[in-house]
Amino acid sequence: MTISSSLNAGVTGLNVNASKLATIADNIANSGTYGYKRADADFSAVSLTQGKGKYTAGGVTVSTFRDITTQGSLTTTSNPTDIAIAGRGMLPVTTTAALGQTGGTYPLMMTTTGSFQPDSNGILTSQSGLALMGWPAASDGTIPAQPRDSAAGLEPVFVKLNQFAANPTTQIGLGVNLPAVATEAGASGAPLEISMEYFDNLGTTKTVTARFTPVIPATGQSNAWTMEIVDQASGTTPVAEFSLTFNDTPTQGGSIATVAPVFGGTYDSATGNISVAFASGPVDIEVGVPGSTTRLTQMSAEFAPISLSKNGAPTGNLTSVEIDENGYISAIYDSGFSRVIYQVPLIDVPNPNGLNALSNQTFSLSQSSGPMYLWDAGSGPTGSMVGYAREESTTDIARELTALIQTQRAYSSNAKIIQTVDEMLQETTNIKR
Repeated sequence: MTISSSLNAGVTGLNVNASKLATIADNIANSGTYGYKRADADFSAVSLTQGKGKYTAGGVTVSTFRDITTQGSLTTTSNPTDIAIAGRGMLPVTTTAALGQTGGTYPLMMTTTGSFQPDSNGILTSQSGLALMGWPAASDGTIPAQPRDSAAGLEPVFVKLNQFAANPTTQIGLGVNLPAVATEAGASGAPLEISMEYFDNLGTTKTVTARFTPVIPATGQSNAWTMEIVDQASGTTPVAEFSLTFNDTPTQGGSIATVAPVFGGTYDSATGNISVAFASGPVDIEVGVPGSTTRLTQMSAEFAPISLSKNGAPTGNLTSVEIDENGYISAIYDSGFSRVIYQVPLIDVPNPNGLNALSNQTFSLSQSSGPMYLWDAGSGPTGSMVGYAREESTTDIARELTALIQTQRAYSSNAKIIQTVDEMLQETTNIKR
């Protein structure tokens, strides 16, 4: 009966508008929730076709969804591990309840922003119980190759193990001017020394000495020297020796001509580095390329340092961790150096709006979302990571209040249909009277 279909249509109208009202209520309630993605309802008409000249009301159905692709505004914070994404992509997280499990895998969830702090075990977690996950770095700060189509290589970001660390010296720049007159016939031939400190792999300060002994010819000037490298940690015996000669031509006077290893080291003419084995490991010492005057030179009558440099630092105490735009988490130490300890990739799927919405502004994969891929932040379709920032809710209060008025009117109108059908049915029953 057509009048009955009108009643059913009115009931479905009440139901779908009640669902719409529920999404509006959620959106307004979460207008201040970081990372919240607004929910919406989409209505679809139901058509019931019958014979010619008849019409049956089919009513309406509703499907609710979250607009995950829309990004909220970014706001700055004072916490370096507050993370937001400037563009597409999601952070990999897991629940803190899963951290104690064995087996090496963790349930994967995704979120677009989070405020993370080290918990009592040193794992970066949020107040809502989410643990940030990433790929651990090797001891030299590089990230080993990892699978990109699964979360098999992801681990909770753990910072407590890096509470103390040393940064050993691996590169020394030796810039010294040697007196040309010291290689003339009749010179004393006394060796000249210069010492520098360096840091071993335990963060201890050690000393390396470069000893330069001129080669004295019978006549004229040799422009030649013997350079010995003495590592304090290995004793007083030189660990390496090299023969040096310098140019005396009008265009290249004073620059290095040749560097020839005698024992204990090698020389790379392309980089200008000699490689020497110290007690703590190999160290490259830059002396200069042939024809260069940037490091070792031989001019005039003065023995003087020109530019001395080194990398490394003593043992440091971890003071903070920070994340850069490419997702690399660095441990910052009070001794003045930093080291990459993790890389946090960004998850992308073909259809973000098809993800399953979970509590705490997290999402999980679904058949509708498609498979995931792990990108380096800022590469492919993904945006860069932003530290000291959070993503605000995508709720627009003005828009929701407008939708609230429309939904209220639509609900009232559907209720009026039911009331009208009731009155018409009452008139039908009154025919008998």
